[in-house]
Amino acid sequence: MINSTHVSFFTLAAYRDTGLLKYLYFTIVMSLYIFIVCANVLLIVVICLNRSLHEPMYLFLCSLFVNELYGSTGLFPFLLVQILSDIHTVSVPFCFLQIYCLYSYINVQFCNLAVMSYDRYLAICYPLQYNTRMTSKKVAMLIAVTWLFPFIEVAVMVSLSAPLQLCGNIIHKVYCDNHSVVKLSCSDTTVNNIHGLTYTVAIIVCVVTLILYTYLKILKVCFSGCKQTRRKAVKTCTPHLASLLNFCSGGFFEVLQSRFNMNSVPNILRIFLSLYFLTCQPLFNPVIYGLKLSKIRSLCKSLIFGKM
Repeated sequence: MINSTHVSFFTLAAYRDTGLLKYLYFTIVMSLYIFIVCANVLLIVVICLNRSLHEPMYLFLCSLFVNELYGSTGLFPFLLVQILSDIHTVSVPFCFLQIYCLYSYINVQFCNLAVMSYDRYLAICYPLQYNTRMTSKKVAMLIAVTWLFPFIEVAVMVSLSAPLQLCGNIIHKVYCDNHSVVKLSCSDTTVNNIHGLTYTVAIIVCVVTLILYTYLKILKVCFSGCKQTRRKAVKTCTPHLASLLNFCSGGFFEVLQSRFNMNSVPNILRIFLSLYFLTCQPLFNPVIYGLKLSKIRSLCKSLIFGKM
């Protein structure tokens, strides 16, 4: 039996020998990472430099784009190294560092989307009171909570997983995953399971309920309001809804793969499903917001073509 004191590295078993194709995969992943970094940095710069965008909605968007950079940096450089490597191993400390980065990224993303739905709810349902309800102090507090709460919660999760006694070191993924590490444990994982269940219920009760409540209220206003109100709601809520649905779909794929036996599914499809919301979301958000929100779109064009 292997215990935690003997496990110094994990083996990522999802990788296969692809021969010269690994250079093609490396080029694709590198191009995707460069595009993600450039797109998100561009939008962050545009929002920071333009006073006309220093409004709550755009500040929450800026927080979202910063998180995309954070999450991508926790994944893509690691993938690039592993794609070119012949031995797919990762040290235990680095594995837990990646777990911390990826899980905190996912949680910040979810909380950020919830705060954005609350912001749209106030803007559409209480337009005359919006400025008094969504003050700069409240915006700063919401952004701080969006980041601090996930970082603290994930720190607790990692602190519970790191001391576990392990009976193996093989992770059947292309990156480190907390659930995979816990499954390797040959010691009692009751505390880990209780913590995971409690946090999941808390997220569903607080975050999901908030999102559903705000959009039900927005829909009610849209159906009972004038054409101009409906147009405003569609214009500002479509990118957010698209981002939310994309993120939840990716999360559902990941949960499905983690909890059920997927051996009958082709390896390449399993890898795609596990990477979907970690790679597509940082690409999807800047594209959908950059194209859909006219103020951002026009300012991006001005910055790129030097007309600012």
